[in-house]
Amino acid sequence: MKTLIRLAVCIAVMIQSQAYSQSGSMVEVKGGEFIPLYGTKTEVPVGDFLMDVYPVTNAEFQQFVESNPRWRKSQVKKLFADDNYLRNWKDDLSLGEGMLPNSPVTNVSWYAAKNYCECQGKRLPTVDEWEYVAMANEKQPDARTEKTYNQFILSWYETPDTYKKTIGNTFKNYWGVYDLHGLVWEWTSDFNSVMIGGESRKDSTGDNNLFCGAAAVGATDLMNYAAFMRYAFRGSMKAQYSVKNLGFRCVQDVEKSEL
Repeated sequence: MKTLIRLAVCIAVMIQSQAYSQSGSMVEVKGGEFIPLYGTKTEVPVGDFLMDVYPVTNAEFQQFVESNPRWRKSQVKKLFADDNYLRNWKDDLSLGEGMLPNSPVTNVSWYAAKNYCECQGKRLPTVDEWEYVAMANEKQPDARTEKTYNQFILSWYETPDTYKKTIGNTFKNYWGVYDLHGLVWEWTSDFNSVMIGGESRKDSTGDNNLFCGAAAVGATDLMNYAAFMRYAFRGSMKAQYSVKNLGFRCVQDVEKSEL
């Protein structure tokens, strides 16, 4: 019975969110192989999938918590979100002063982001999926060797409060995706799994794994500071953390899509 009720709630959220916001649209990403920053010199395969064109917005998440009370700021369990969860919201159902409905939602924990995506019939992207799409600029699927590409990303890292901007503020990349760089950092499903070498995986506890950044010495390109900062940031996180410049978007397996 609980499963049926939860499914009904998720269906209601999905209908409301899709009707309200433009960011429900998705584009197909053709899979391939790429060499990531971390710990390998061999290519990593990535399958075909769909990705949200935009990050999830304040308005969409507002609809989500309206229909799913357990994720309201006054009711969420501390196991699943820290004290910063939806910190700038006025109350459970109202955005705070100066917050724009079409800005990316932030101060959301990994648990909340994961459940939001599941209620849309989607999921969070893996690190490899996110990095595969994010290495594209406007014209190339892999622009990591382009000086201007990395300069843009690094300049964003130095710019405060970009999370307050509305979605669609940055360039549309090769795949048709906006805002992977320039607005917010984004959760991935396996955010804490990459910066760890084989030995540290065997010898460390789960909490230690989240903070093991030393394995970055195995990176394939130590000069790629823009990407390294992302991996280091992910490695410093815990799933219940809610950060003011950290949002998310969803993906979907192609075979499960009706598109």
